[in-house]
Order: sequence, then structure tokens, then C-alpha cells
Amino acid sequence: MLKRLLALSALSLCGTALIAPAFSPSAAAESSPARIPVRVVVVTTFEIGKDTGDTPGEYQNWIEKLPLSQTLPAPGTDHEVMHYNPELQVLAIASGEGPQHMASAMTALILDPRFDLRHSYFVLAGIAGIDPNFGTIGSAVWAPRVINGGLAHLVDPREIPKDWPDGFTPVQGSRPDQSPRPPLHSLSGDMVYTLNPGLTNWAYALTRSISLPDSDGMKQSRARYRGYAPAQKPPSVMIGDTISGETFWVGKLMNRWAERWVRYWTDNKGVMATTAEEDIAFCQALALQAKAGRVDPDRALLLRTASNFDMPPPGQTAAQLLSDEANEKGYSAFIPSVNAAYQIGSVVVRELATHWDRYENTIPSAGK
Repeated sequence: MLKRLLALSALSLCGTALIAPAFSPSAAAESSPARIPVRVVVVTTFEIGKDTGDTPGEYQNWIEKLPLSQTLPAPGTDHEVMHYNPELQVLAIASGEGPQHMASAMTALILDPRFDLRHSYFVLAGIAGIDPNFGTIGSAVWAPRVINGGLAHLVDPREIPKDWPDGFTPVQGSRPDQSPRPPLHSLSGDMVYTLNPGLTNWAYALTRSISLPDSDGMKQSRARYRGYAPAQKPPSVMIGDTISGETFWVGKLMNRWAERWVRYWTDNKGVMATTAEEDIAFCQALALQAKAGRVDPDRALLLRTASNFDMPPPGQTAAQLLSDEANEKGYSAFIPSVNAAYQIGSVVVRELATHWDRYENTIPSAGK
């Protein structure tokens, strides 16, 4: 699962760990009667260098273009600051890369007594790898489901039984095709989250006709994927599932596993589209805090834009692709994908924020 080359090679974001204080909703309401209103929370995962004025990561476009003029401290997060637009009442954070950073940042934000997020919408907008069997680089993909790609038993490839498709089995099972399928949520962990389908389809319908930029570099990159018709099309707005895990896997065989894993855990309803790190933690944090009534997970959206393919083209090995990525080659869609995350995500964020009288108490749904 390859992504964010520039972020990884240019800067390691290491913030000071802060422990968030215990939070009582009733006590906070008494001590903080005038909370900062938040209609939409934009969640990104990384920035390169400074938050403004240099090569953009996922965060910078939101600050400069929405814009987000106010800077607020963000205790308990890797990035340590967040940004806010008081007119639109939009708040944005950079969680830090990886599921641990995402879980910590989301929990710290939701427990922060400065905010009441019970009616806020959450839009995770970040870059990802894309399956060439599904789409192409530069595309923007709304995810109806998140599948946990990091929780499994794994048999070493040298010891995989000959009748197995790969070495991955459910934690609560001993075969890749364990039947009946284990529960999606158990003591072992959470395997699938389904986002509000009405809201996801609404966001897709709102943005599906938007044209995304193309480039000579992107055309050259996708032309190499002979035999993968979806990969050779120009970038577009799509809808498809994301698989989430912190191992940056790469290669045709690993991609085949990811496609199977998505089908298995969704009872053949899901379609593997993108691959990223933080999405499962994003959903877990919202789901757990929803139990305390602090957020509404039905108000969450997940947008991933494709910076790279998750497997090499014909004629190239997985190791060669990995080498290209590590040496800052083959990322022709990095900046286009960063820009697409803002271009598409901001349409939805602005719609929600500027028509708050319509969406504060009624979640939008496609066809309504």
C-alpha cells in the first residue's frame, strides 16, 4: 500500500504527546457555555513542511483556499494546531499519519471542551493508492465502506497451503474462506464500517460531474497499465470501498489479496477501490465516541483521491515499483490528488456549511 511519498521523504512529523484531560459533557457545558460552533470538521492526515506557502500536503489547500484563517491549539494531536473559519464554522485538523495518530487526534478533538460536535459533519479527505482494476490516478473516490486490512492471521508465503489463494485468514478463523464468516465487530476487533449510504450517495451525486485535471505525466503513467481498462481512463469522481491498514503493501499478488479481502468481509457486496492507512481508526473513534452521545457517525464522509497505483504495470516487478516510489519517481499524481481532495471535498463542505439551516437537523440523502 504505497502513498504519500513526498510526506514520508520530506518530513517526519513528530509532535509532543499530550494527554487529554478527562471530559464530562455536563461539566464542560457548565464551565464553557460559549463553545466554538462547528458545522463541519475536515480531517486530513499530513502536511509537508509548513502549513502554508510551500509544497502542499493534504492540509494546506484547506487552510489557504477555503480559507481557514484562525489557528487554534490542538492538544493531544501529532500536528498540535488546527485551523478554523468562523464565517463558515468549519474546523480542520491534520491527524498525523497512521491509525494510531488518527485515533488519538479524533478522540482528543471530540473530547475537547471547546467544541460541541454532536451535529457536526466529518469529512476525511486524503490521498490513497488505487486499484488499476477499479480506476486511475488523479481520481476522487467516495467510500461507502471501510474494510480493515490490518487485522488478520498471516501465514508466511513459503508455508501457504497449495489450495489457499493467499496467506491471510480472519483472526477468528483458520482458513481464508472461513465459513460462516466471523462477525464484523467482536472482541478481536472491527473489520468493516459502513458509512451512511444516503449521505455518501448524496456527496457523490453532488460532485460526480466535476471535471478533474489531467496531465502528460499522468497520461504516461496510466498508459503503462495495458490490459487494465479502468486504469487507462482519465481521472473522475467515483464511488468505491477503501481497505485500511498501516502496512504499505505493494504488488499484483497483494492487490489480489486486497480485492478478495474486501469481497469476503462484505459478503461480495463491496468493490475494492482505494487503499489507505487511517480510515478504520477514523471510523472506530467516531463509533466509540457516539456511544457517549458526543458525535453522530451517520454524519461522516470519506473521500480518497488516487496519488498512485497500488501495483506495478505489466513488465515491472513489485520491487521495481517500490524502488521507483522510494526514489520519488512514479508519483505524477501526487499534487493532482492533493488538489482533487480539496476540489471535490470543498464542494460538499461548503454546501453543508452555507446551508446549515437545511442540514443541521436533517442529514442530506441522495434523491431527497
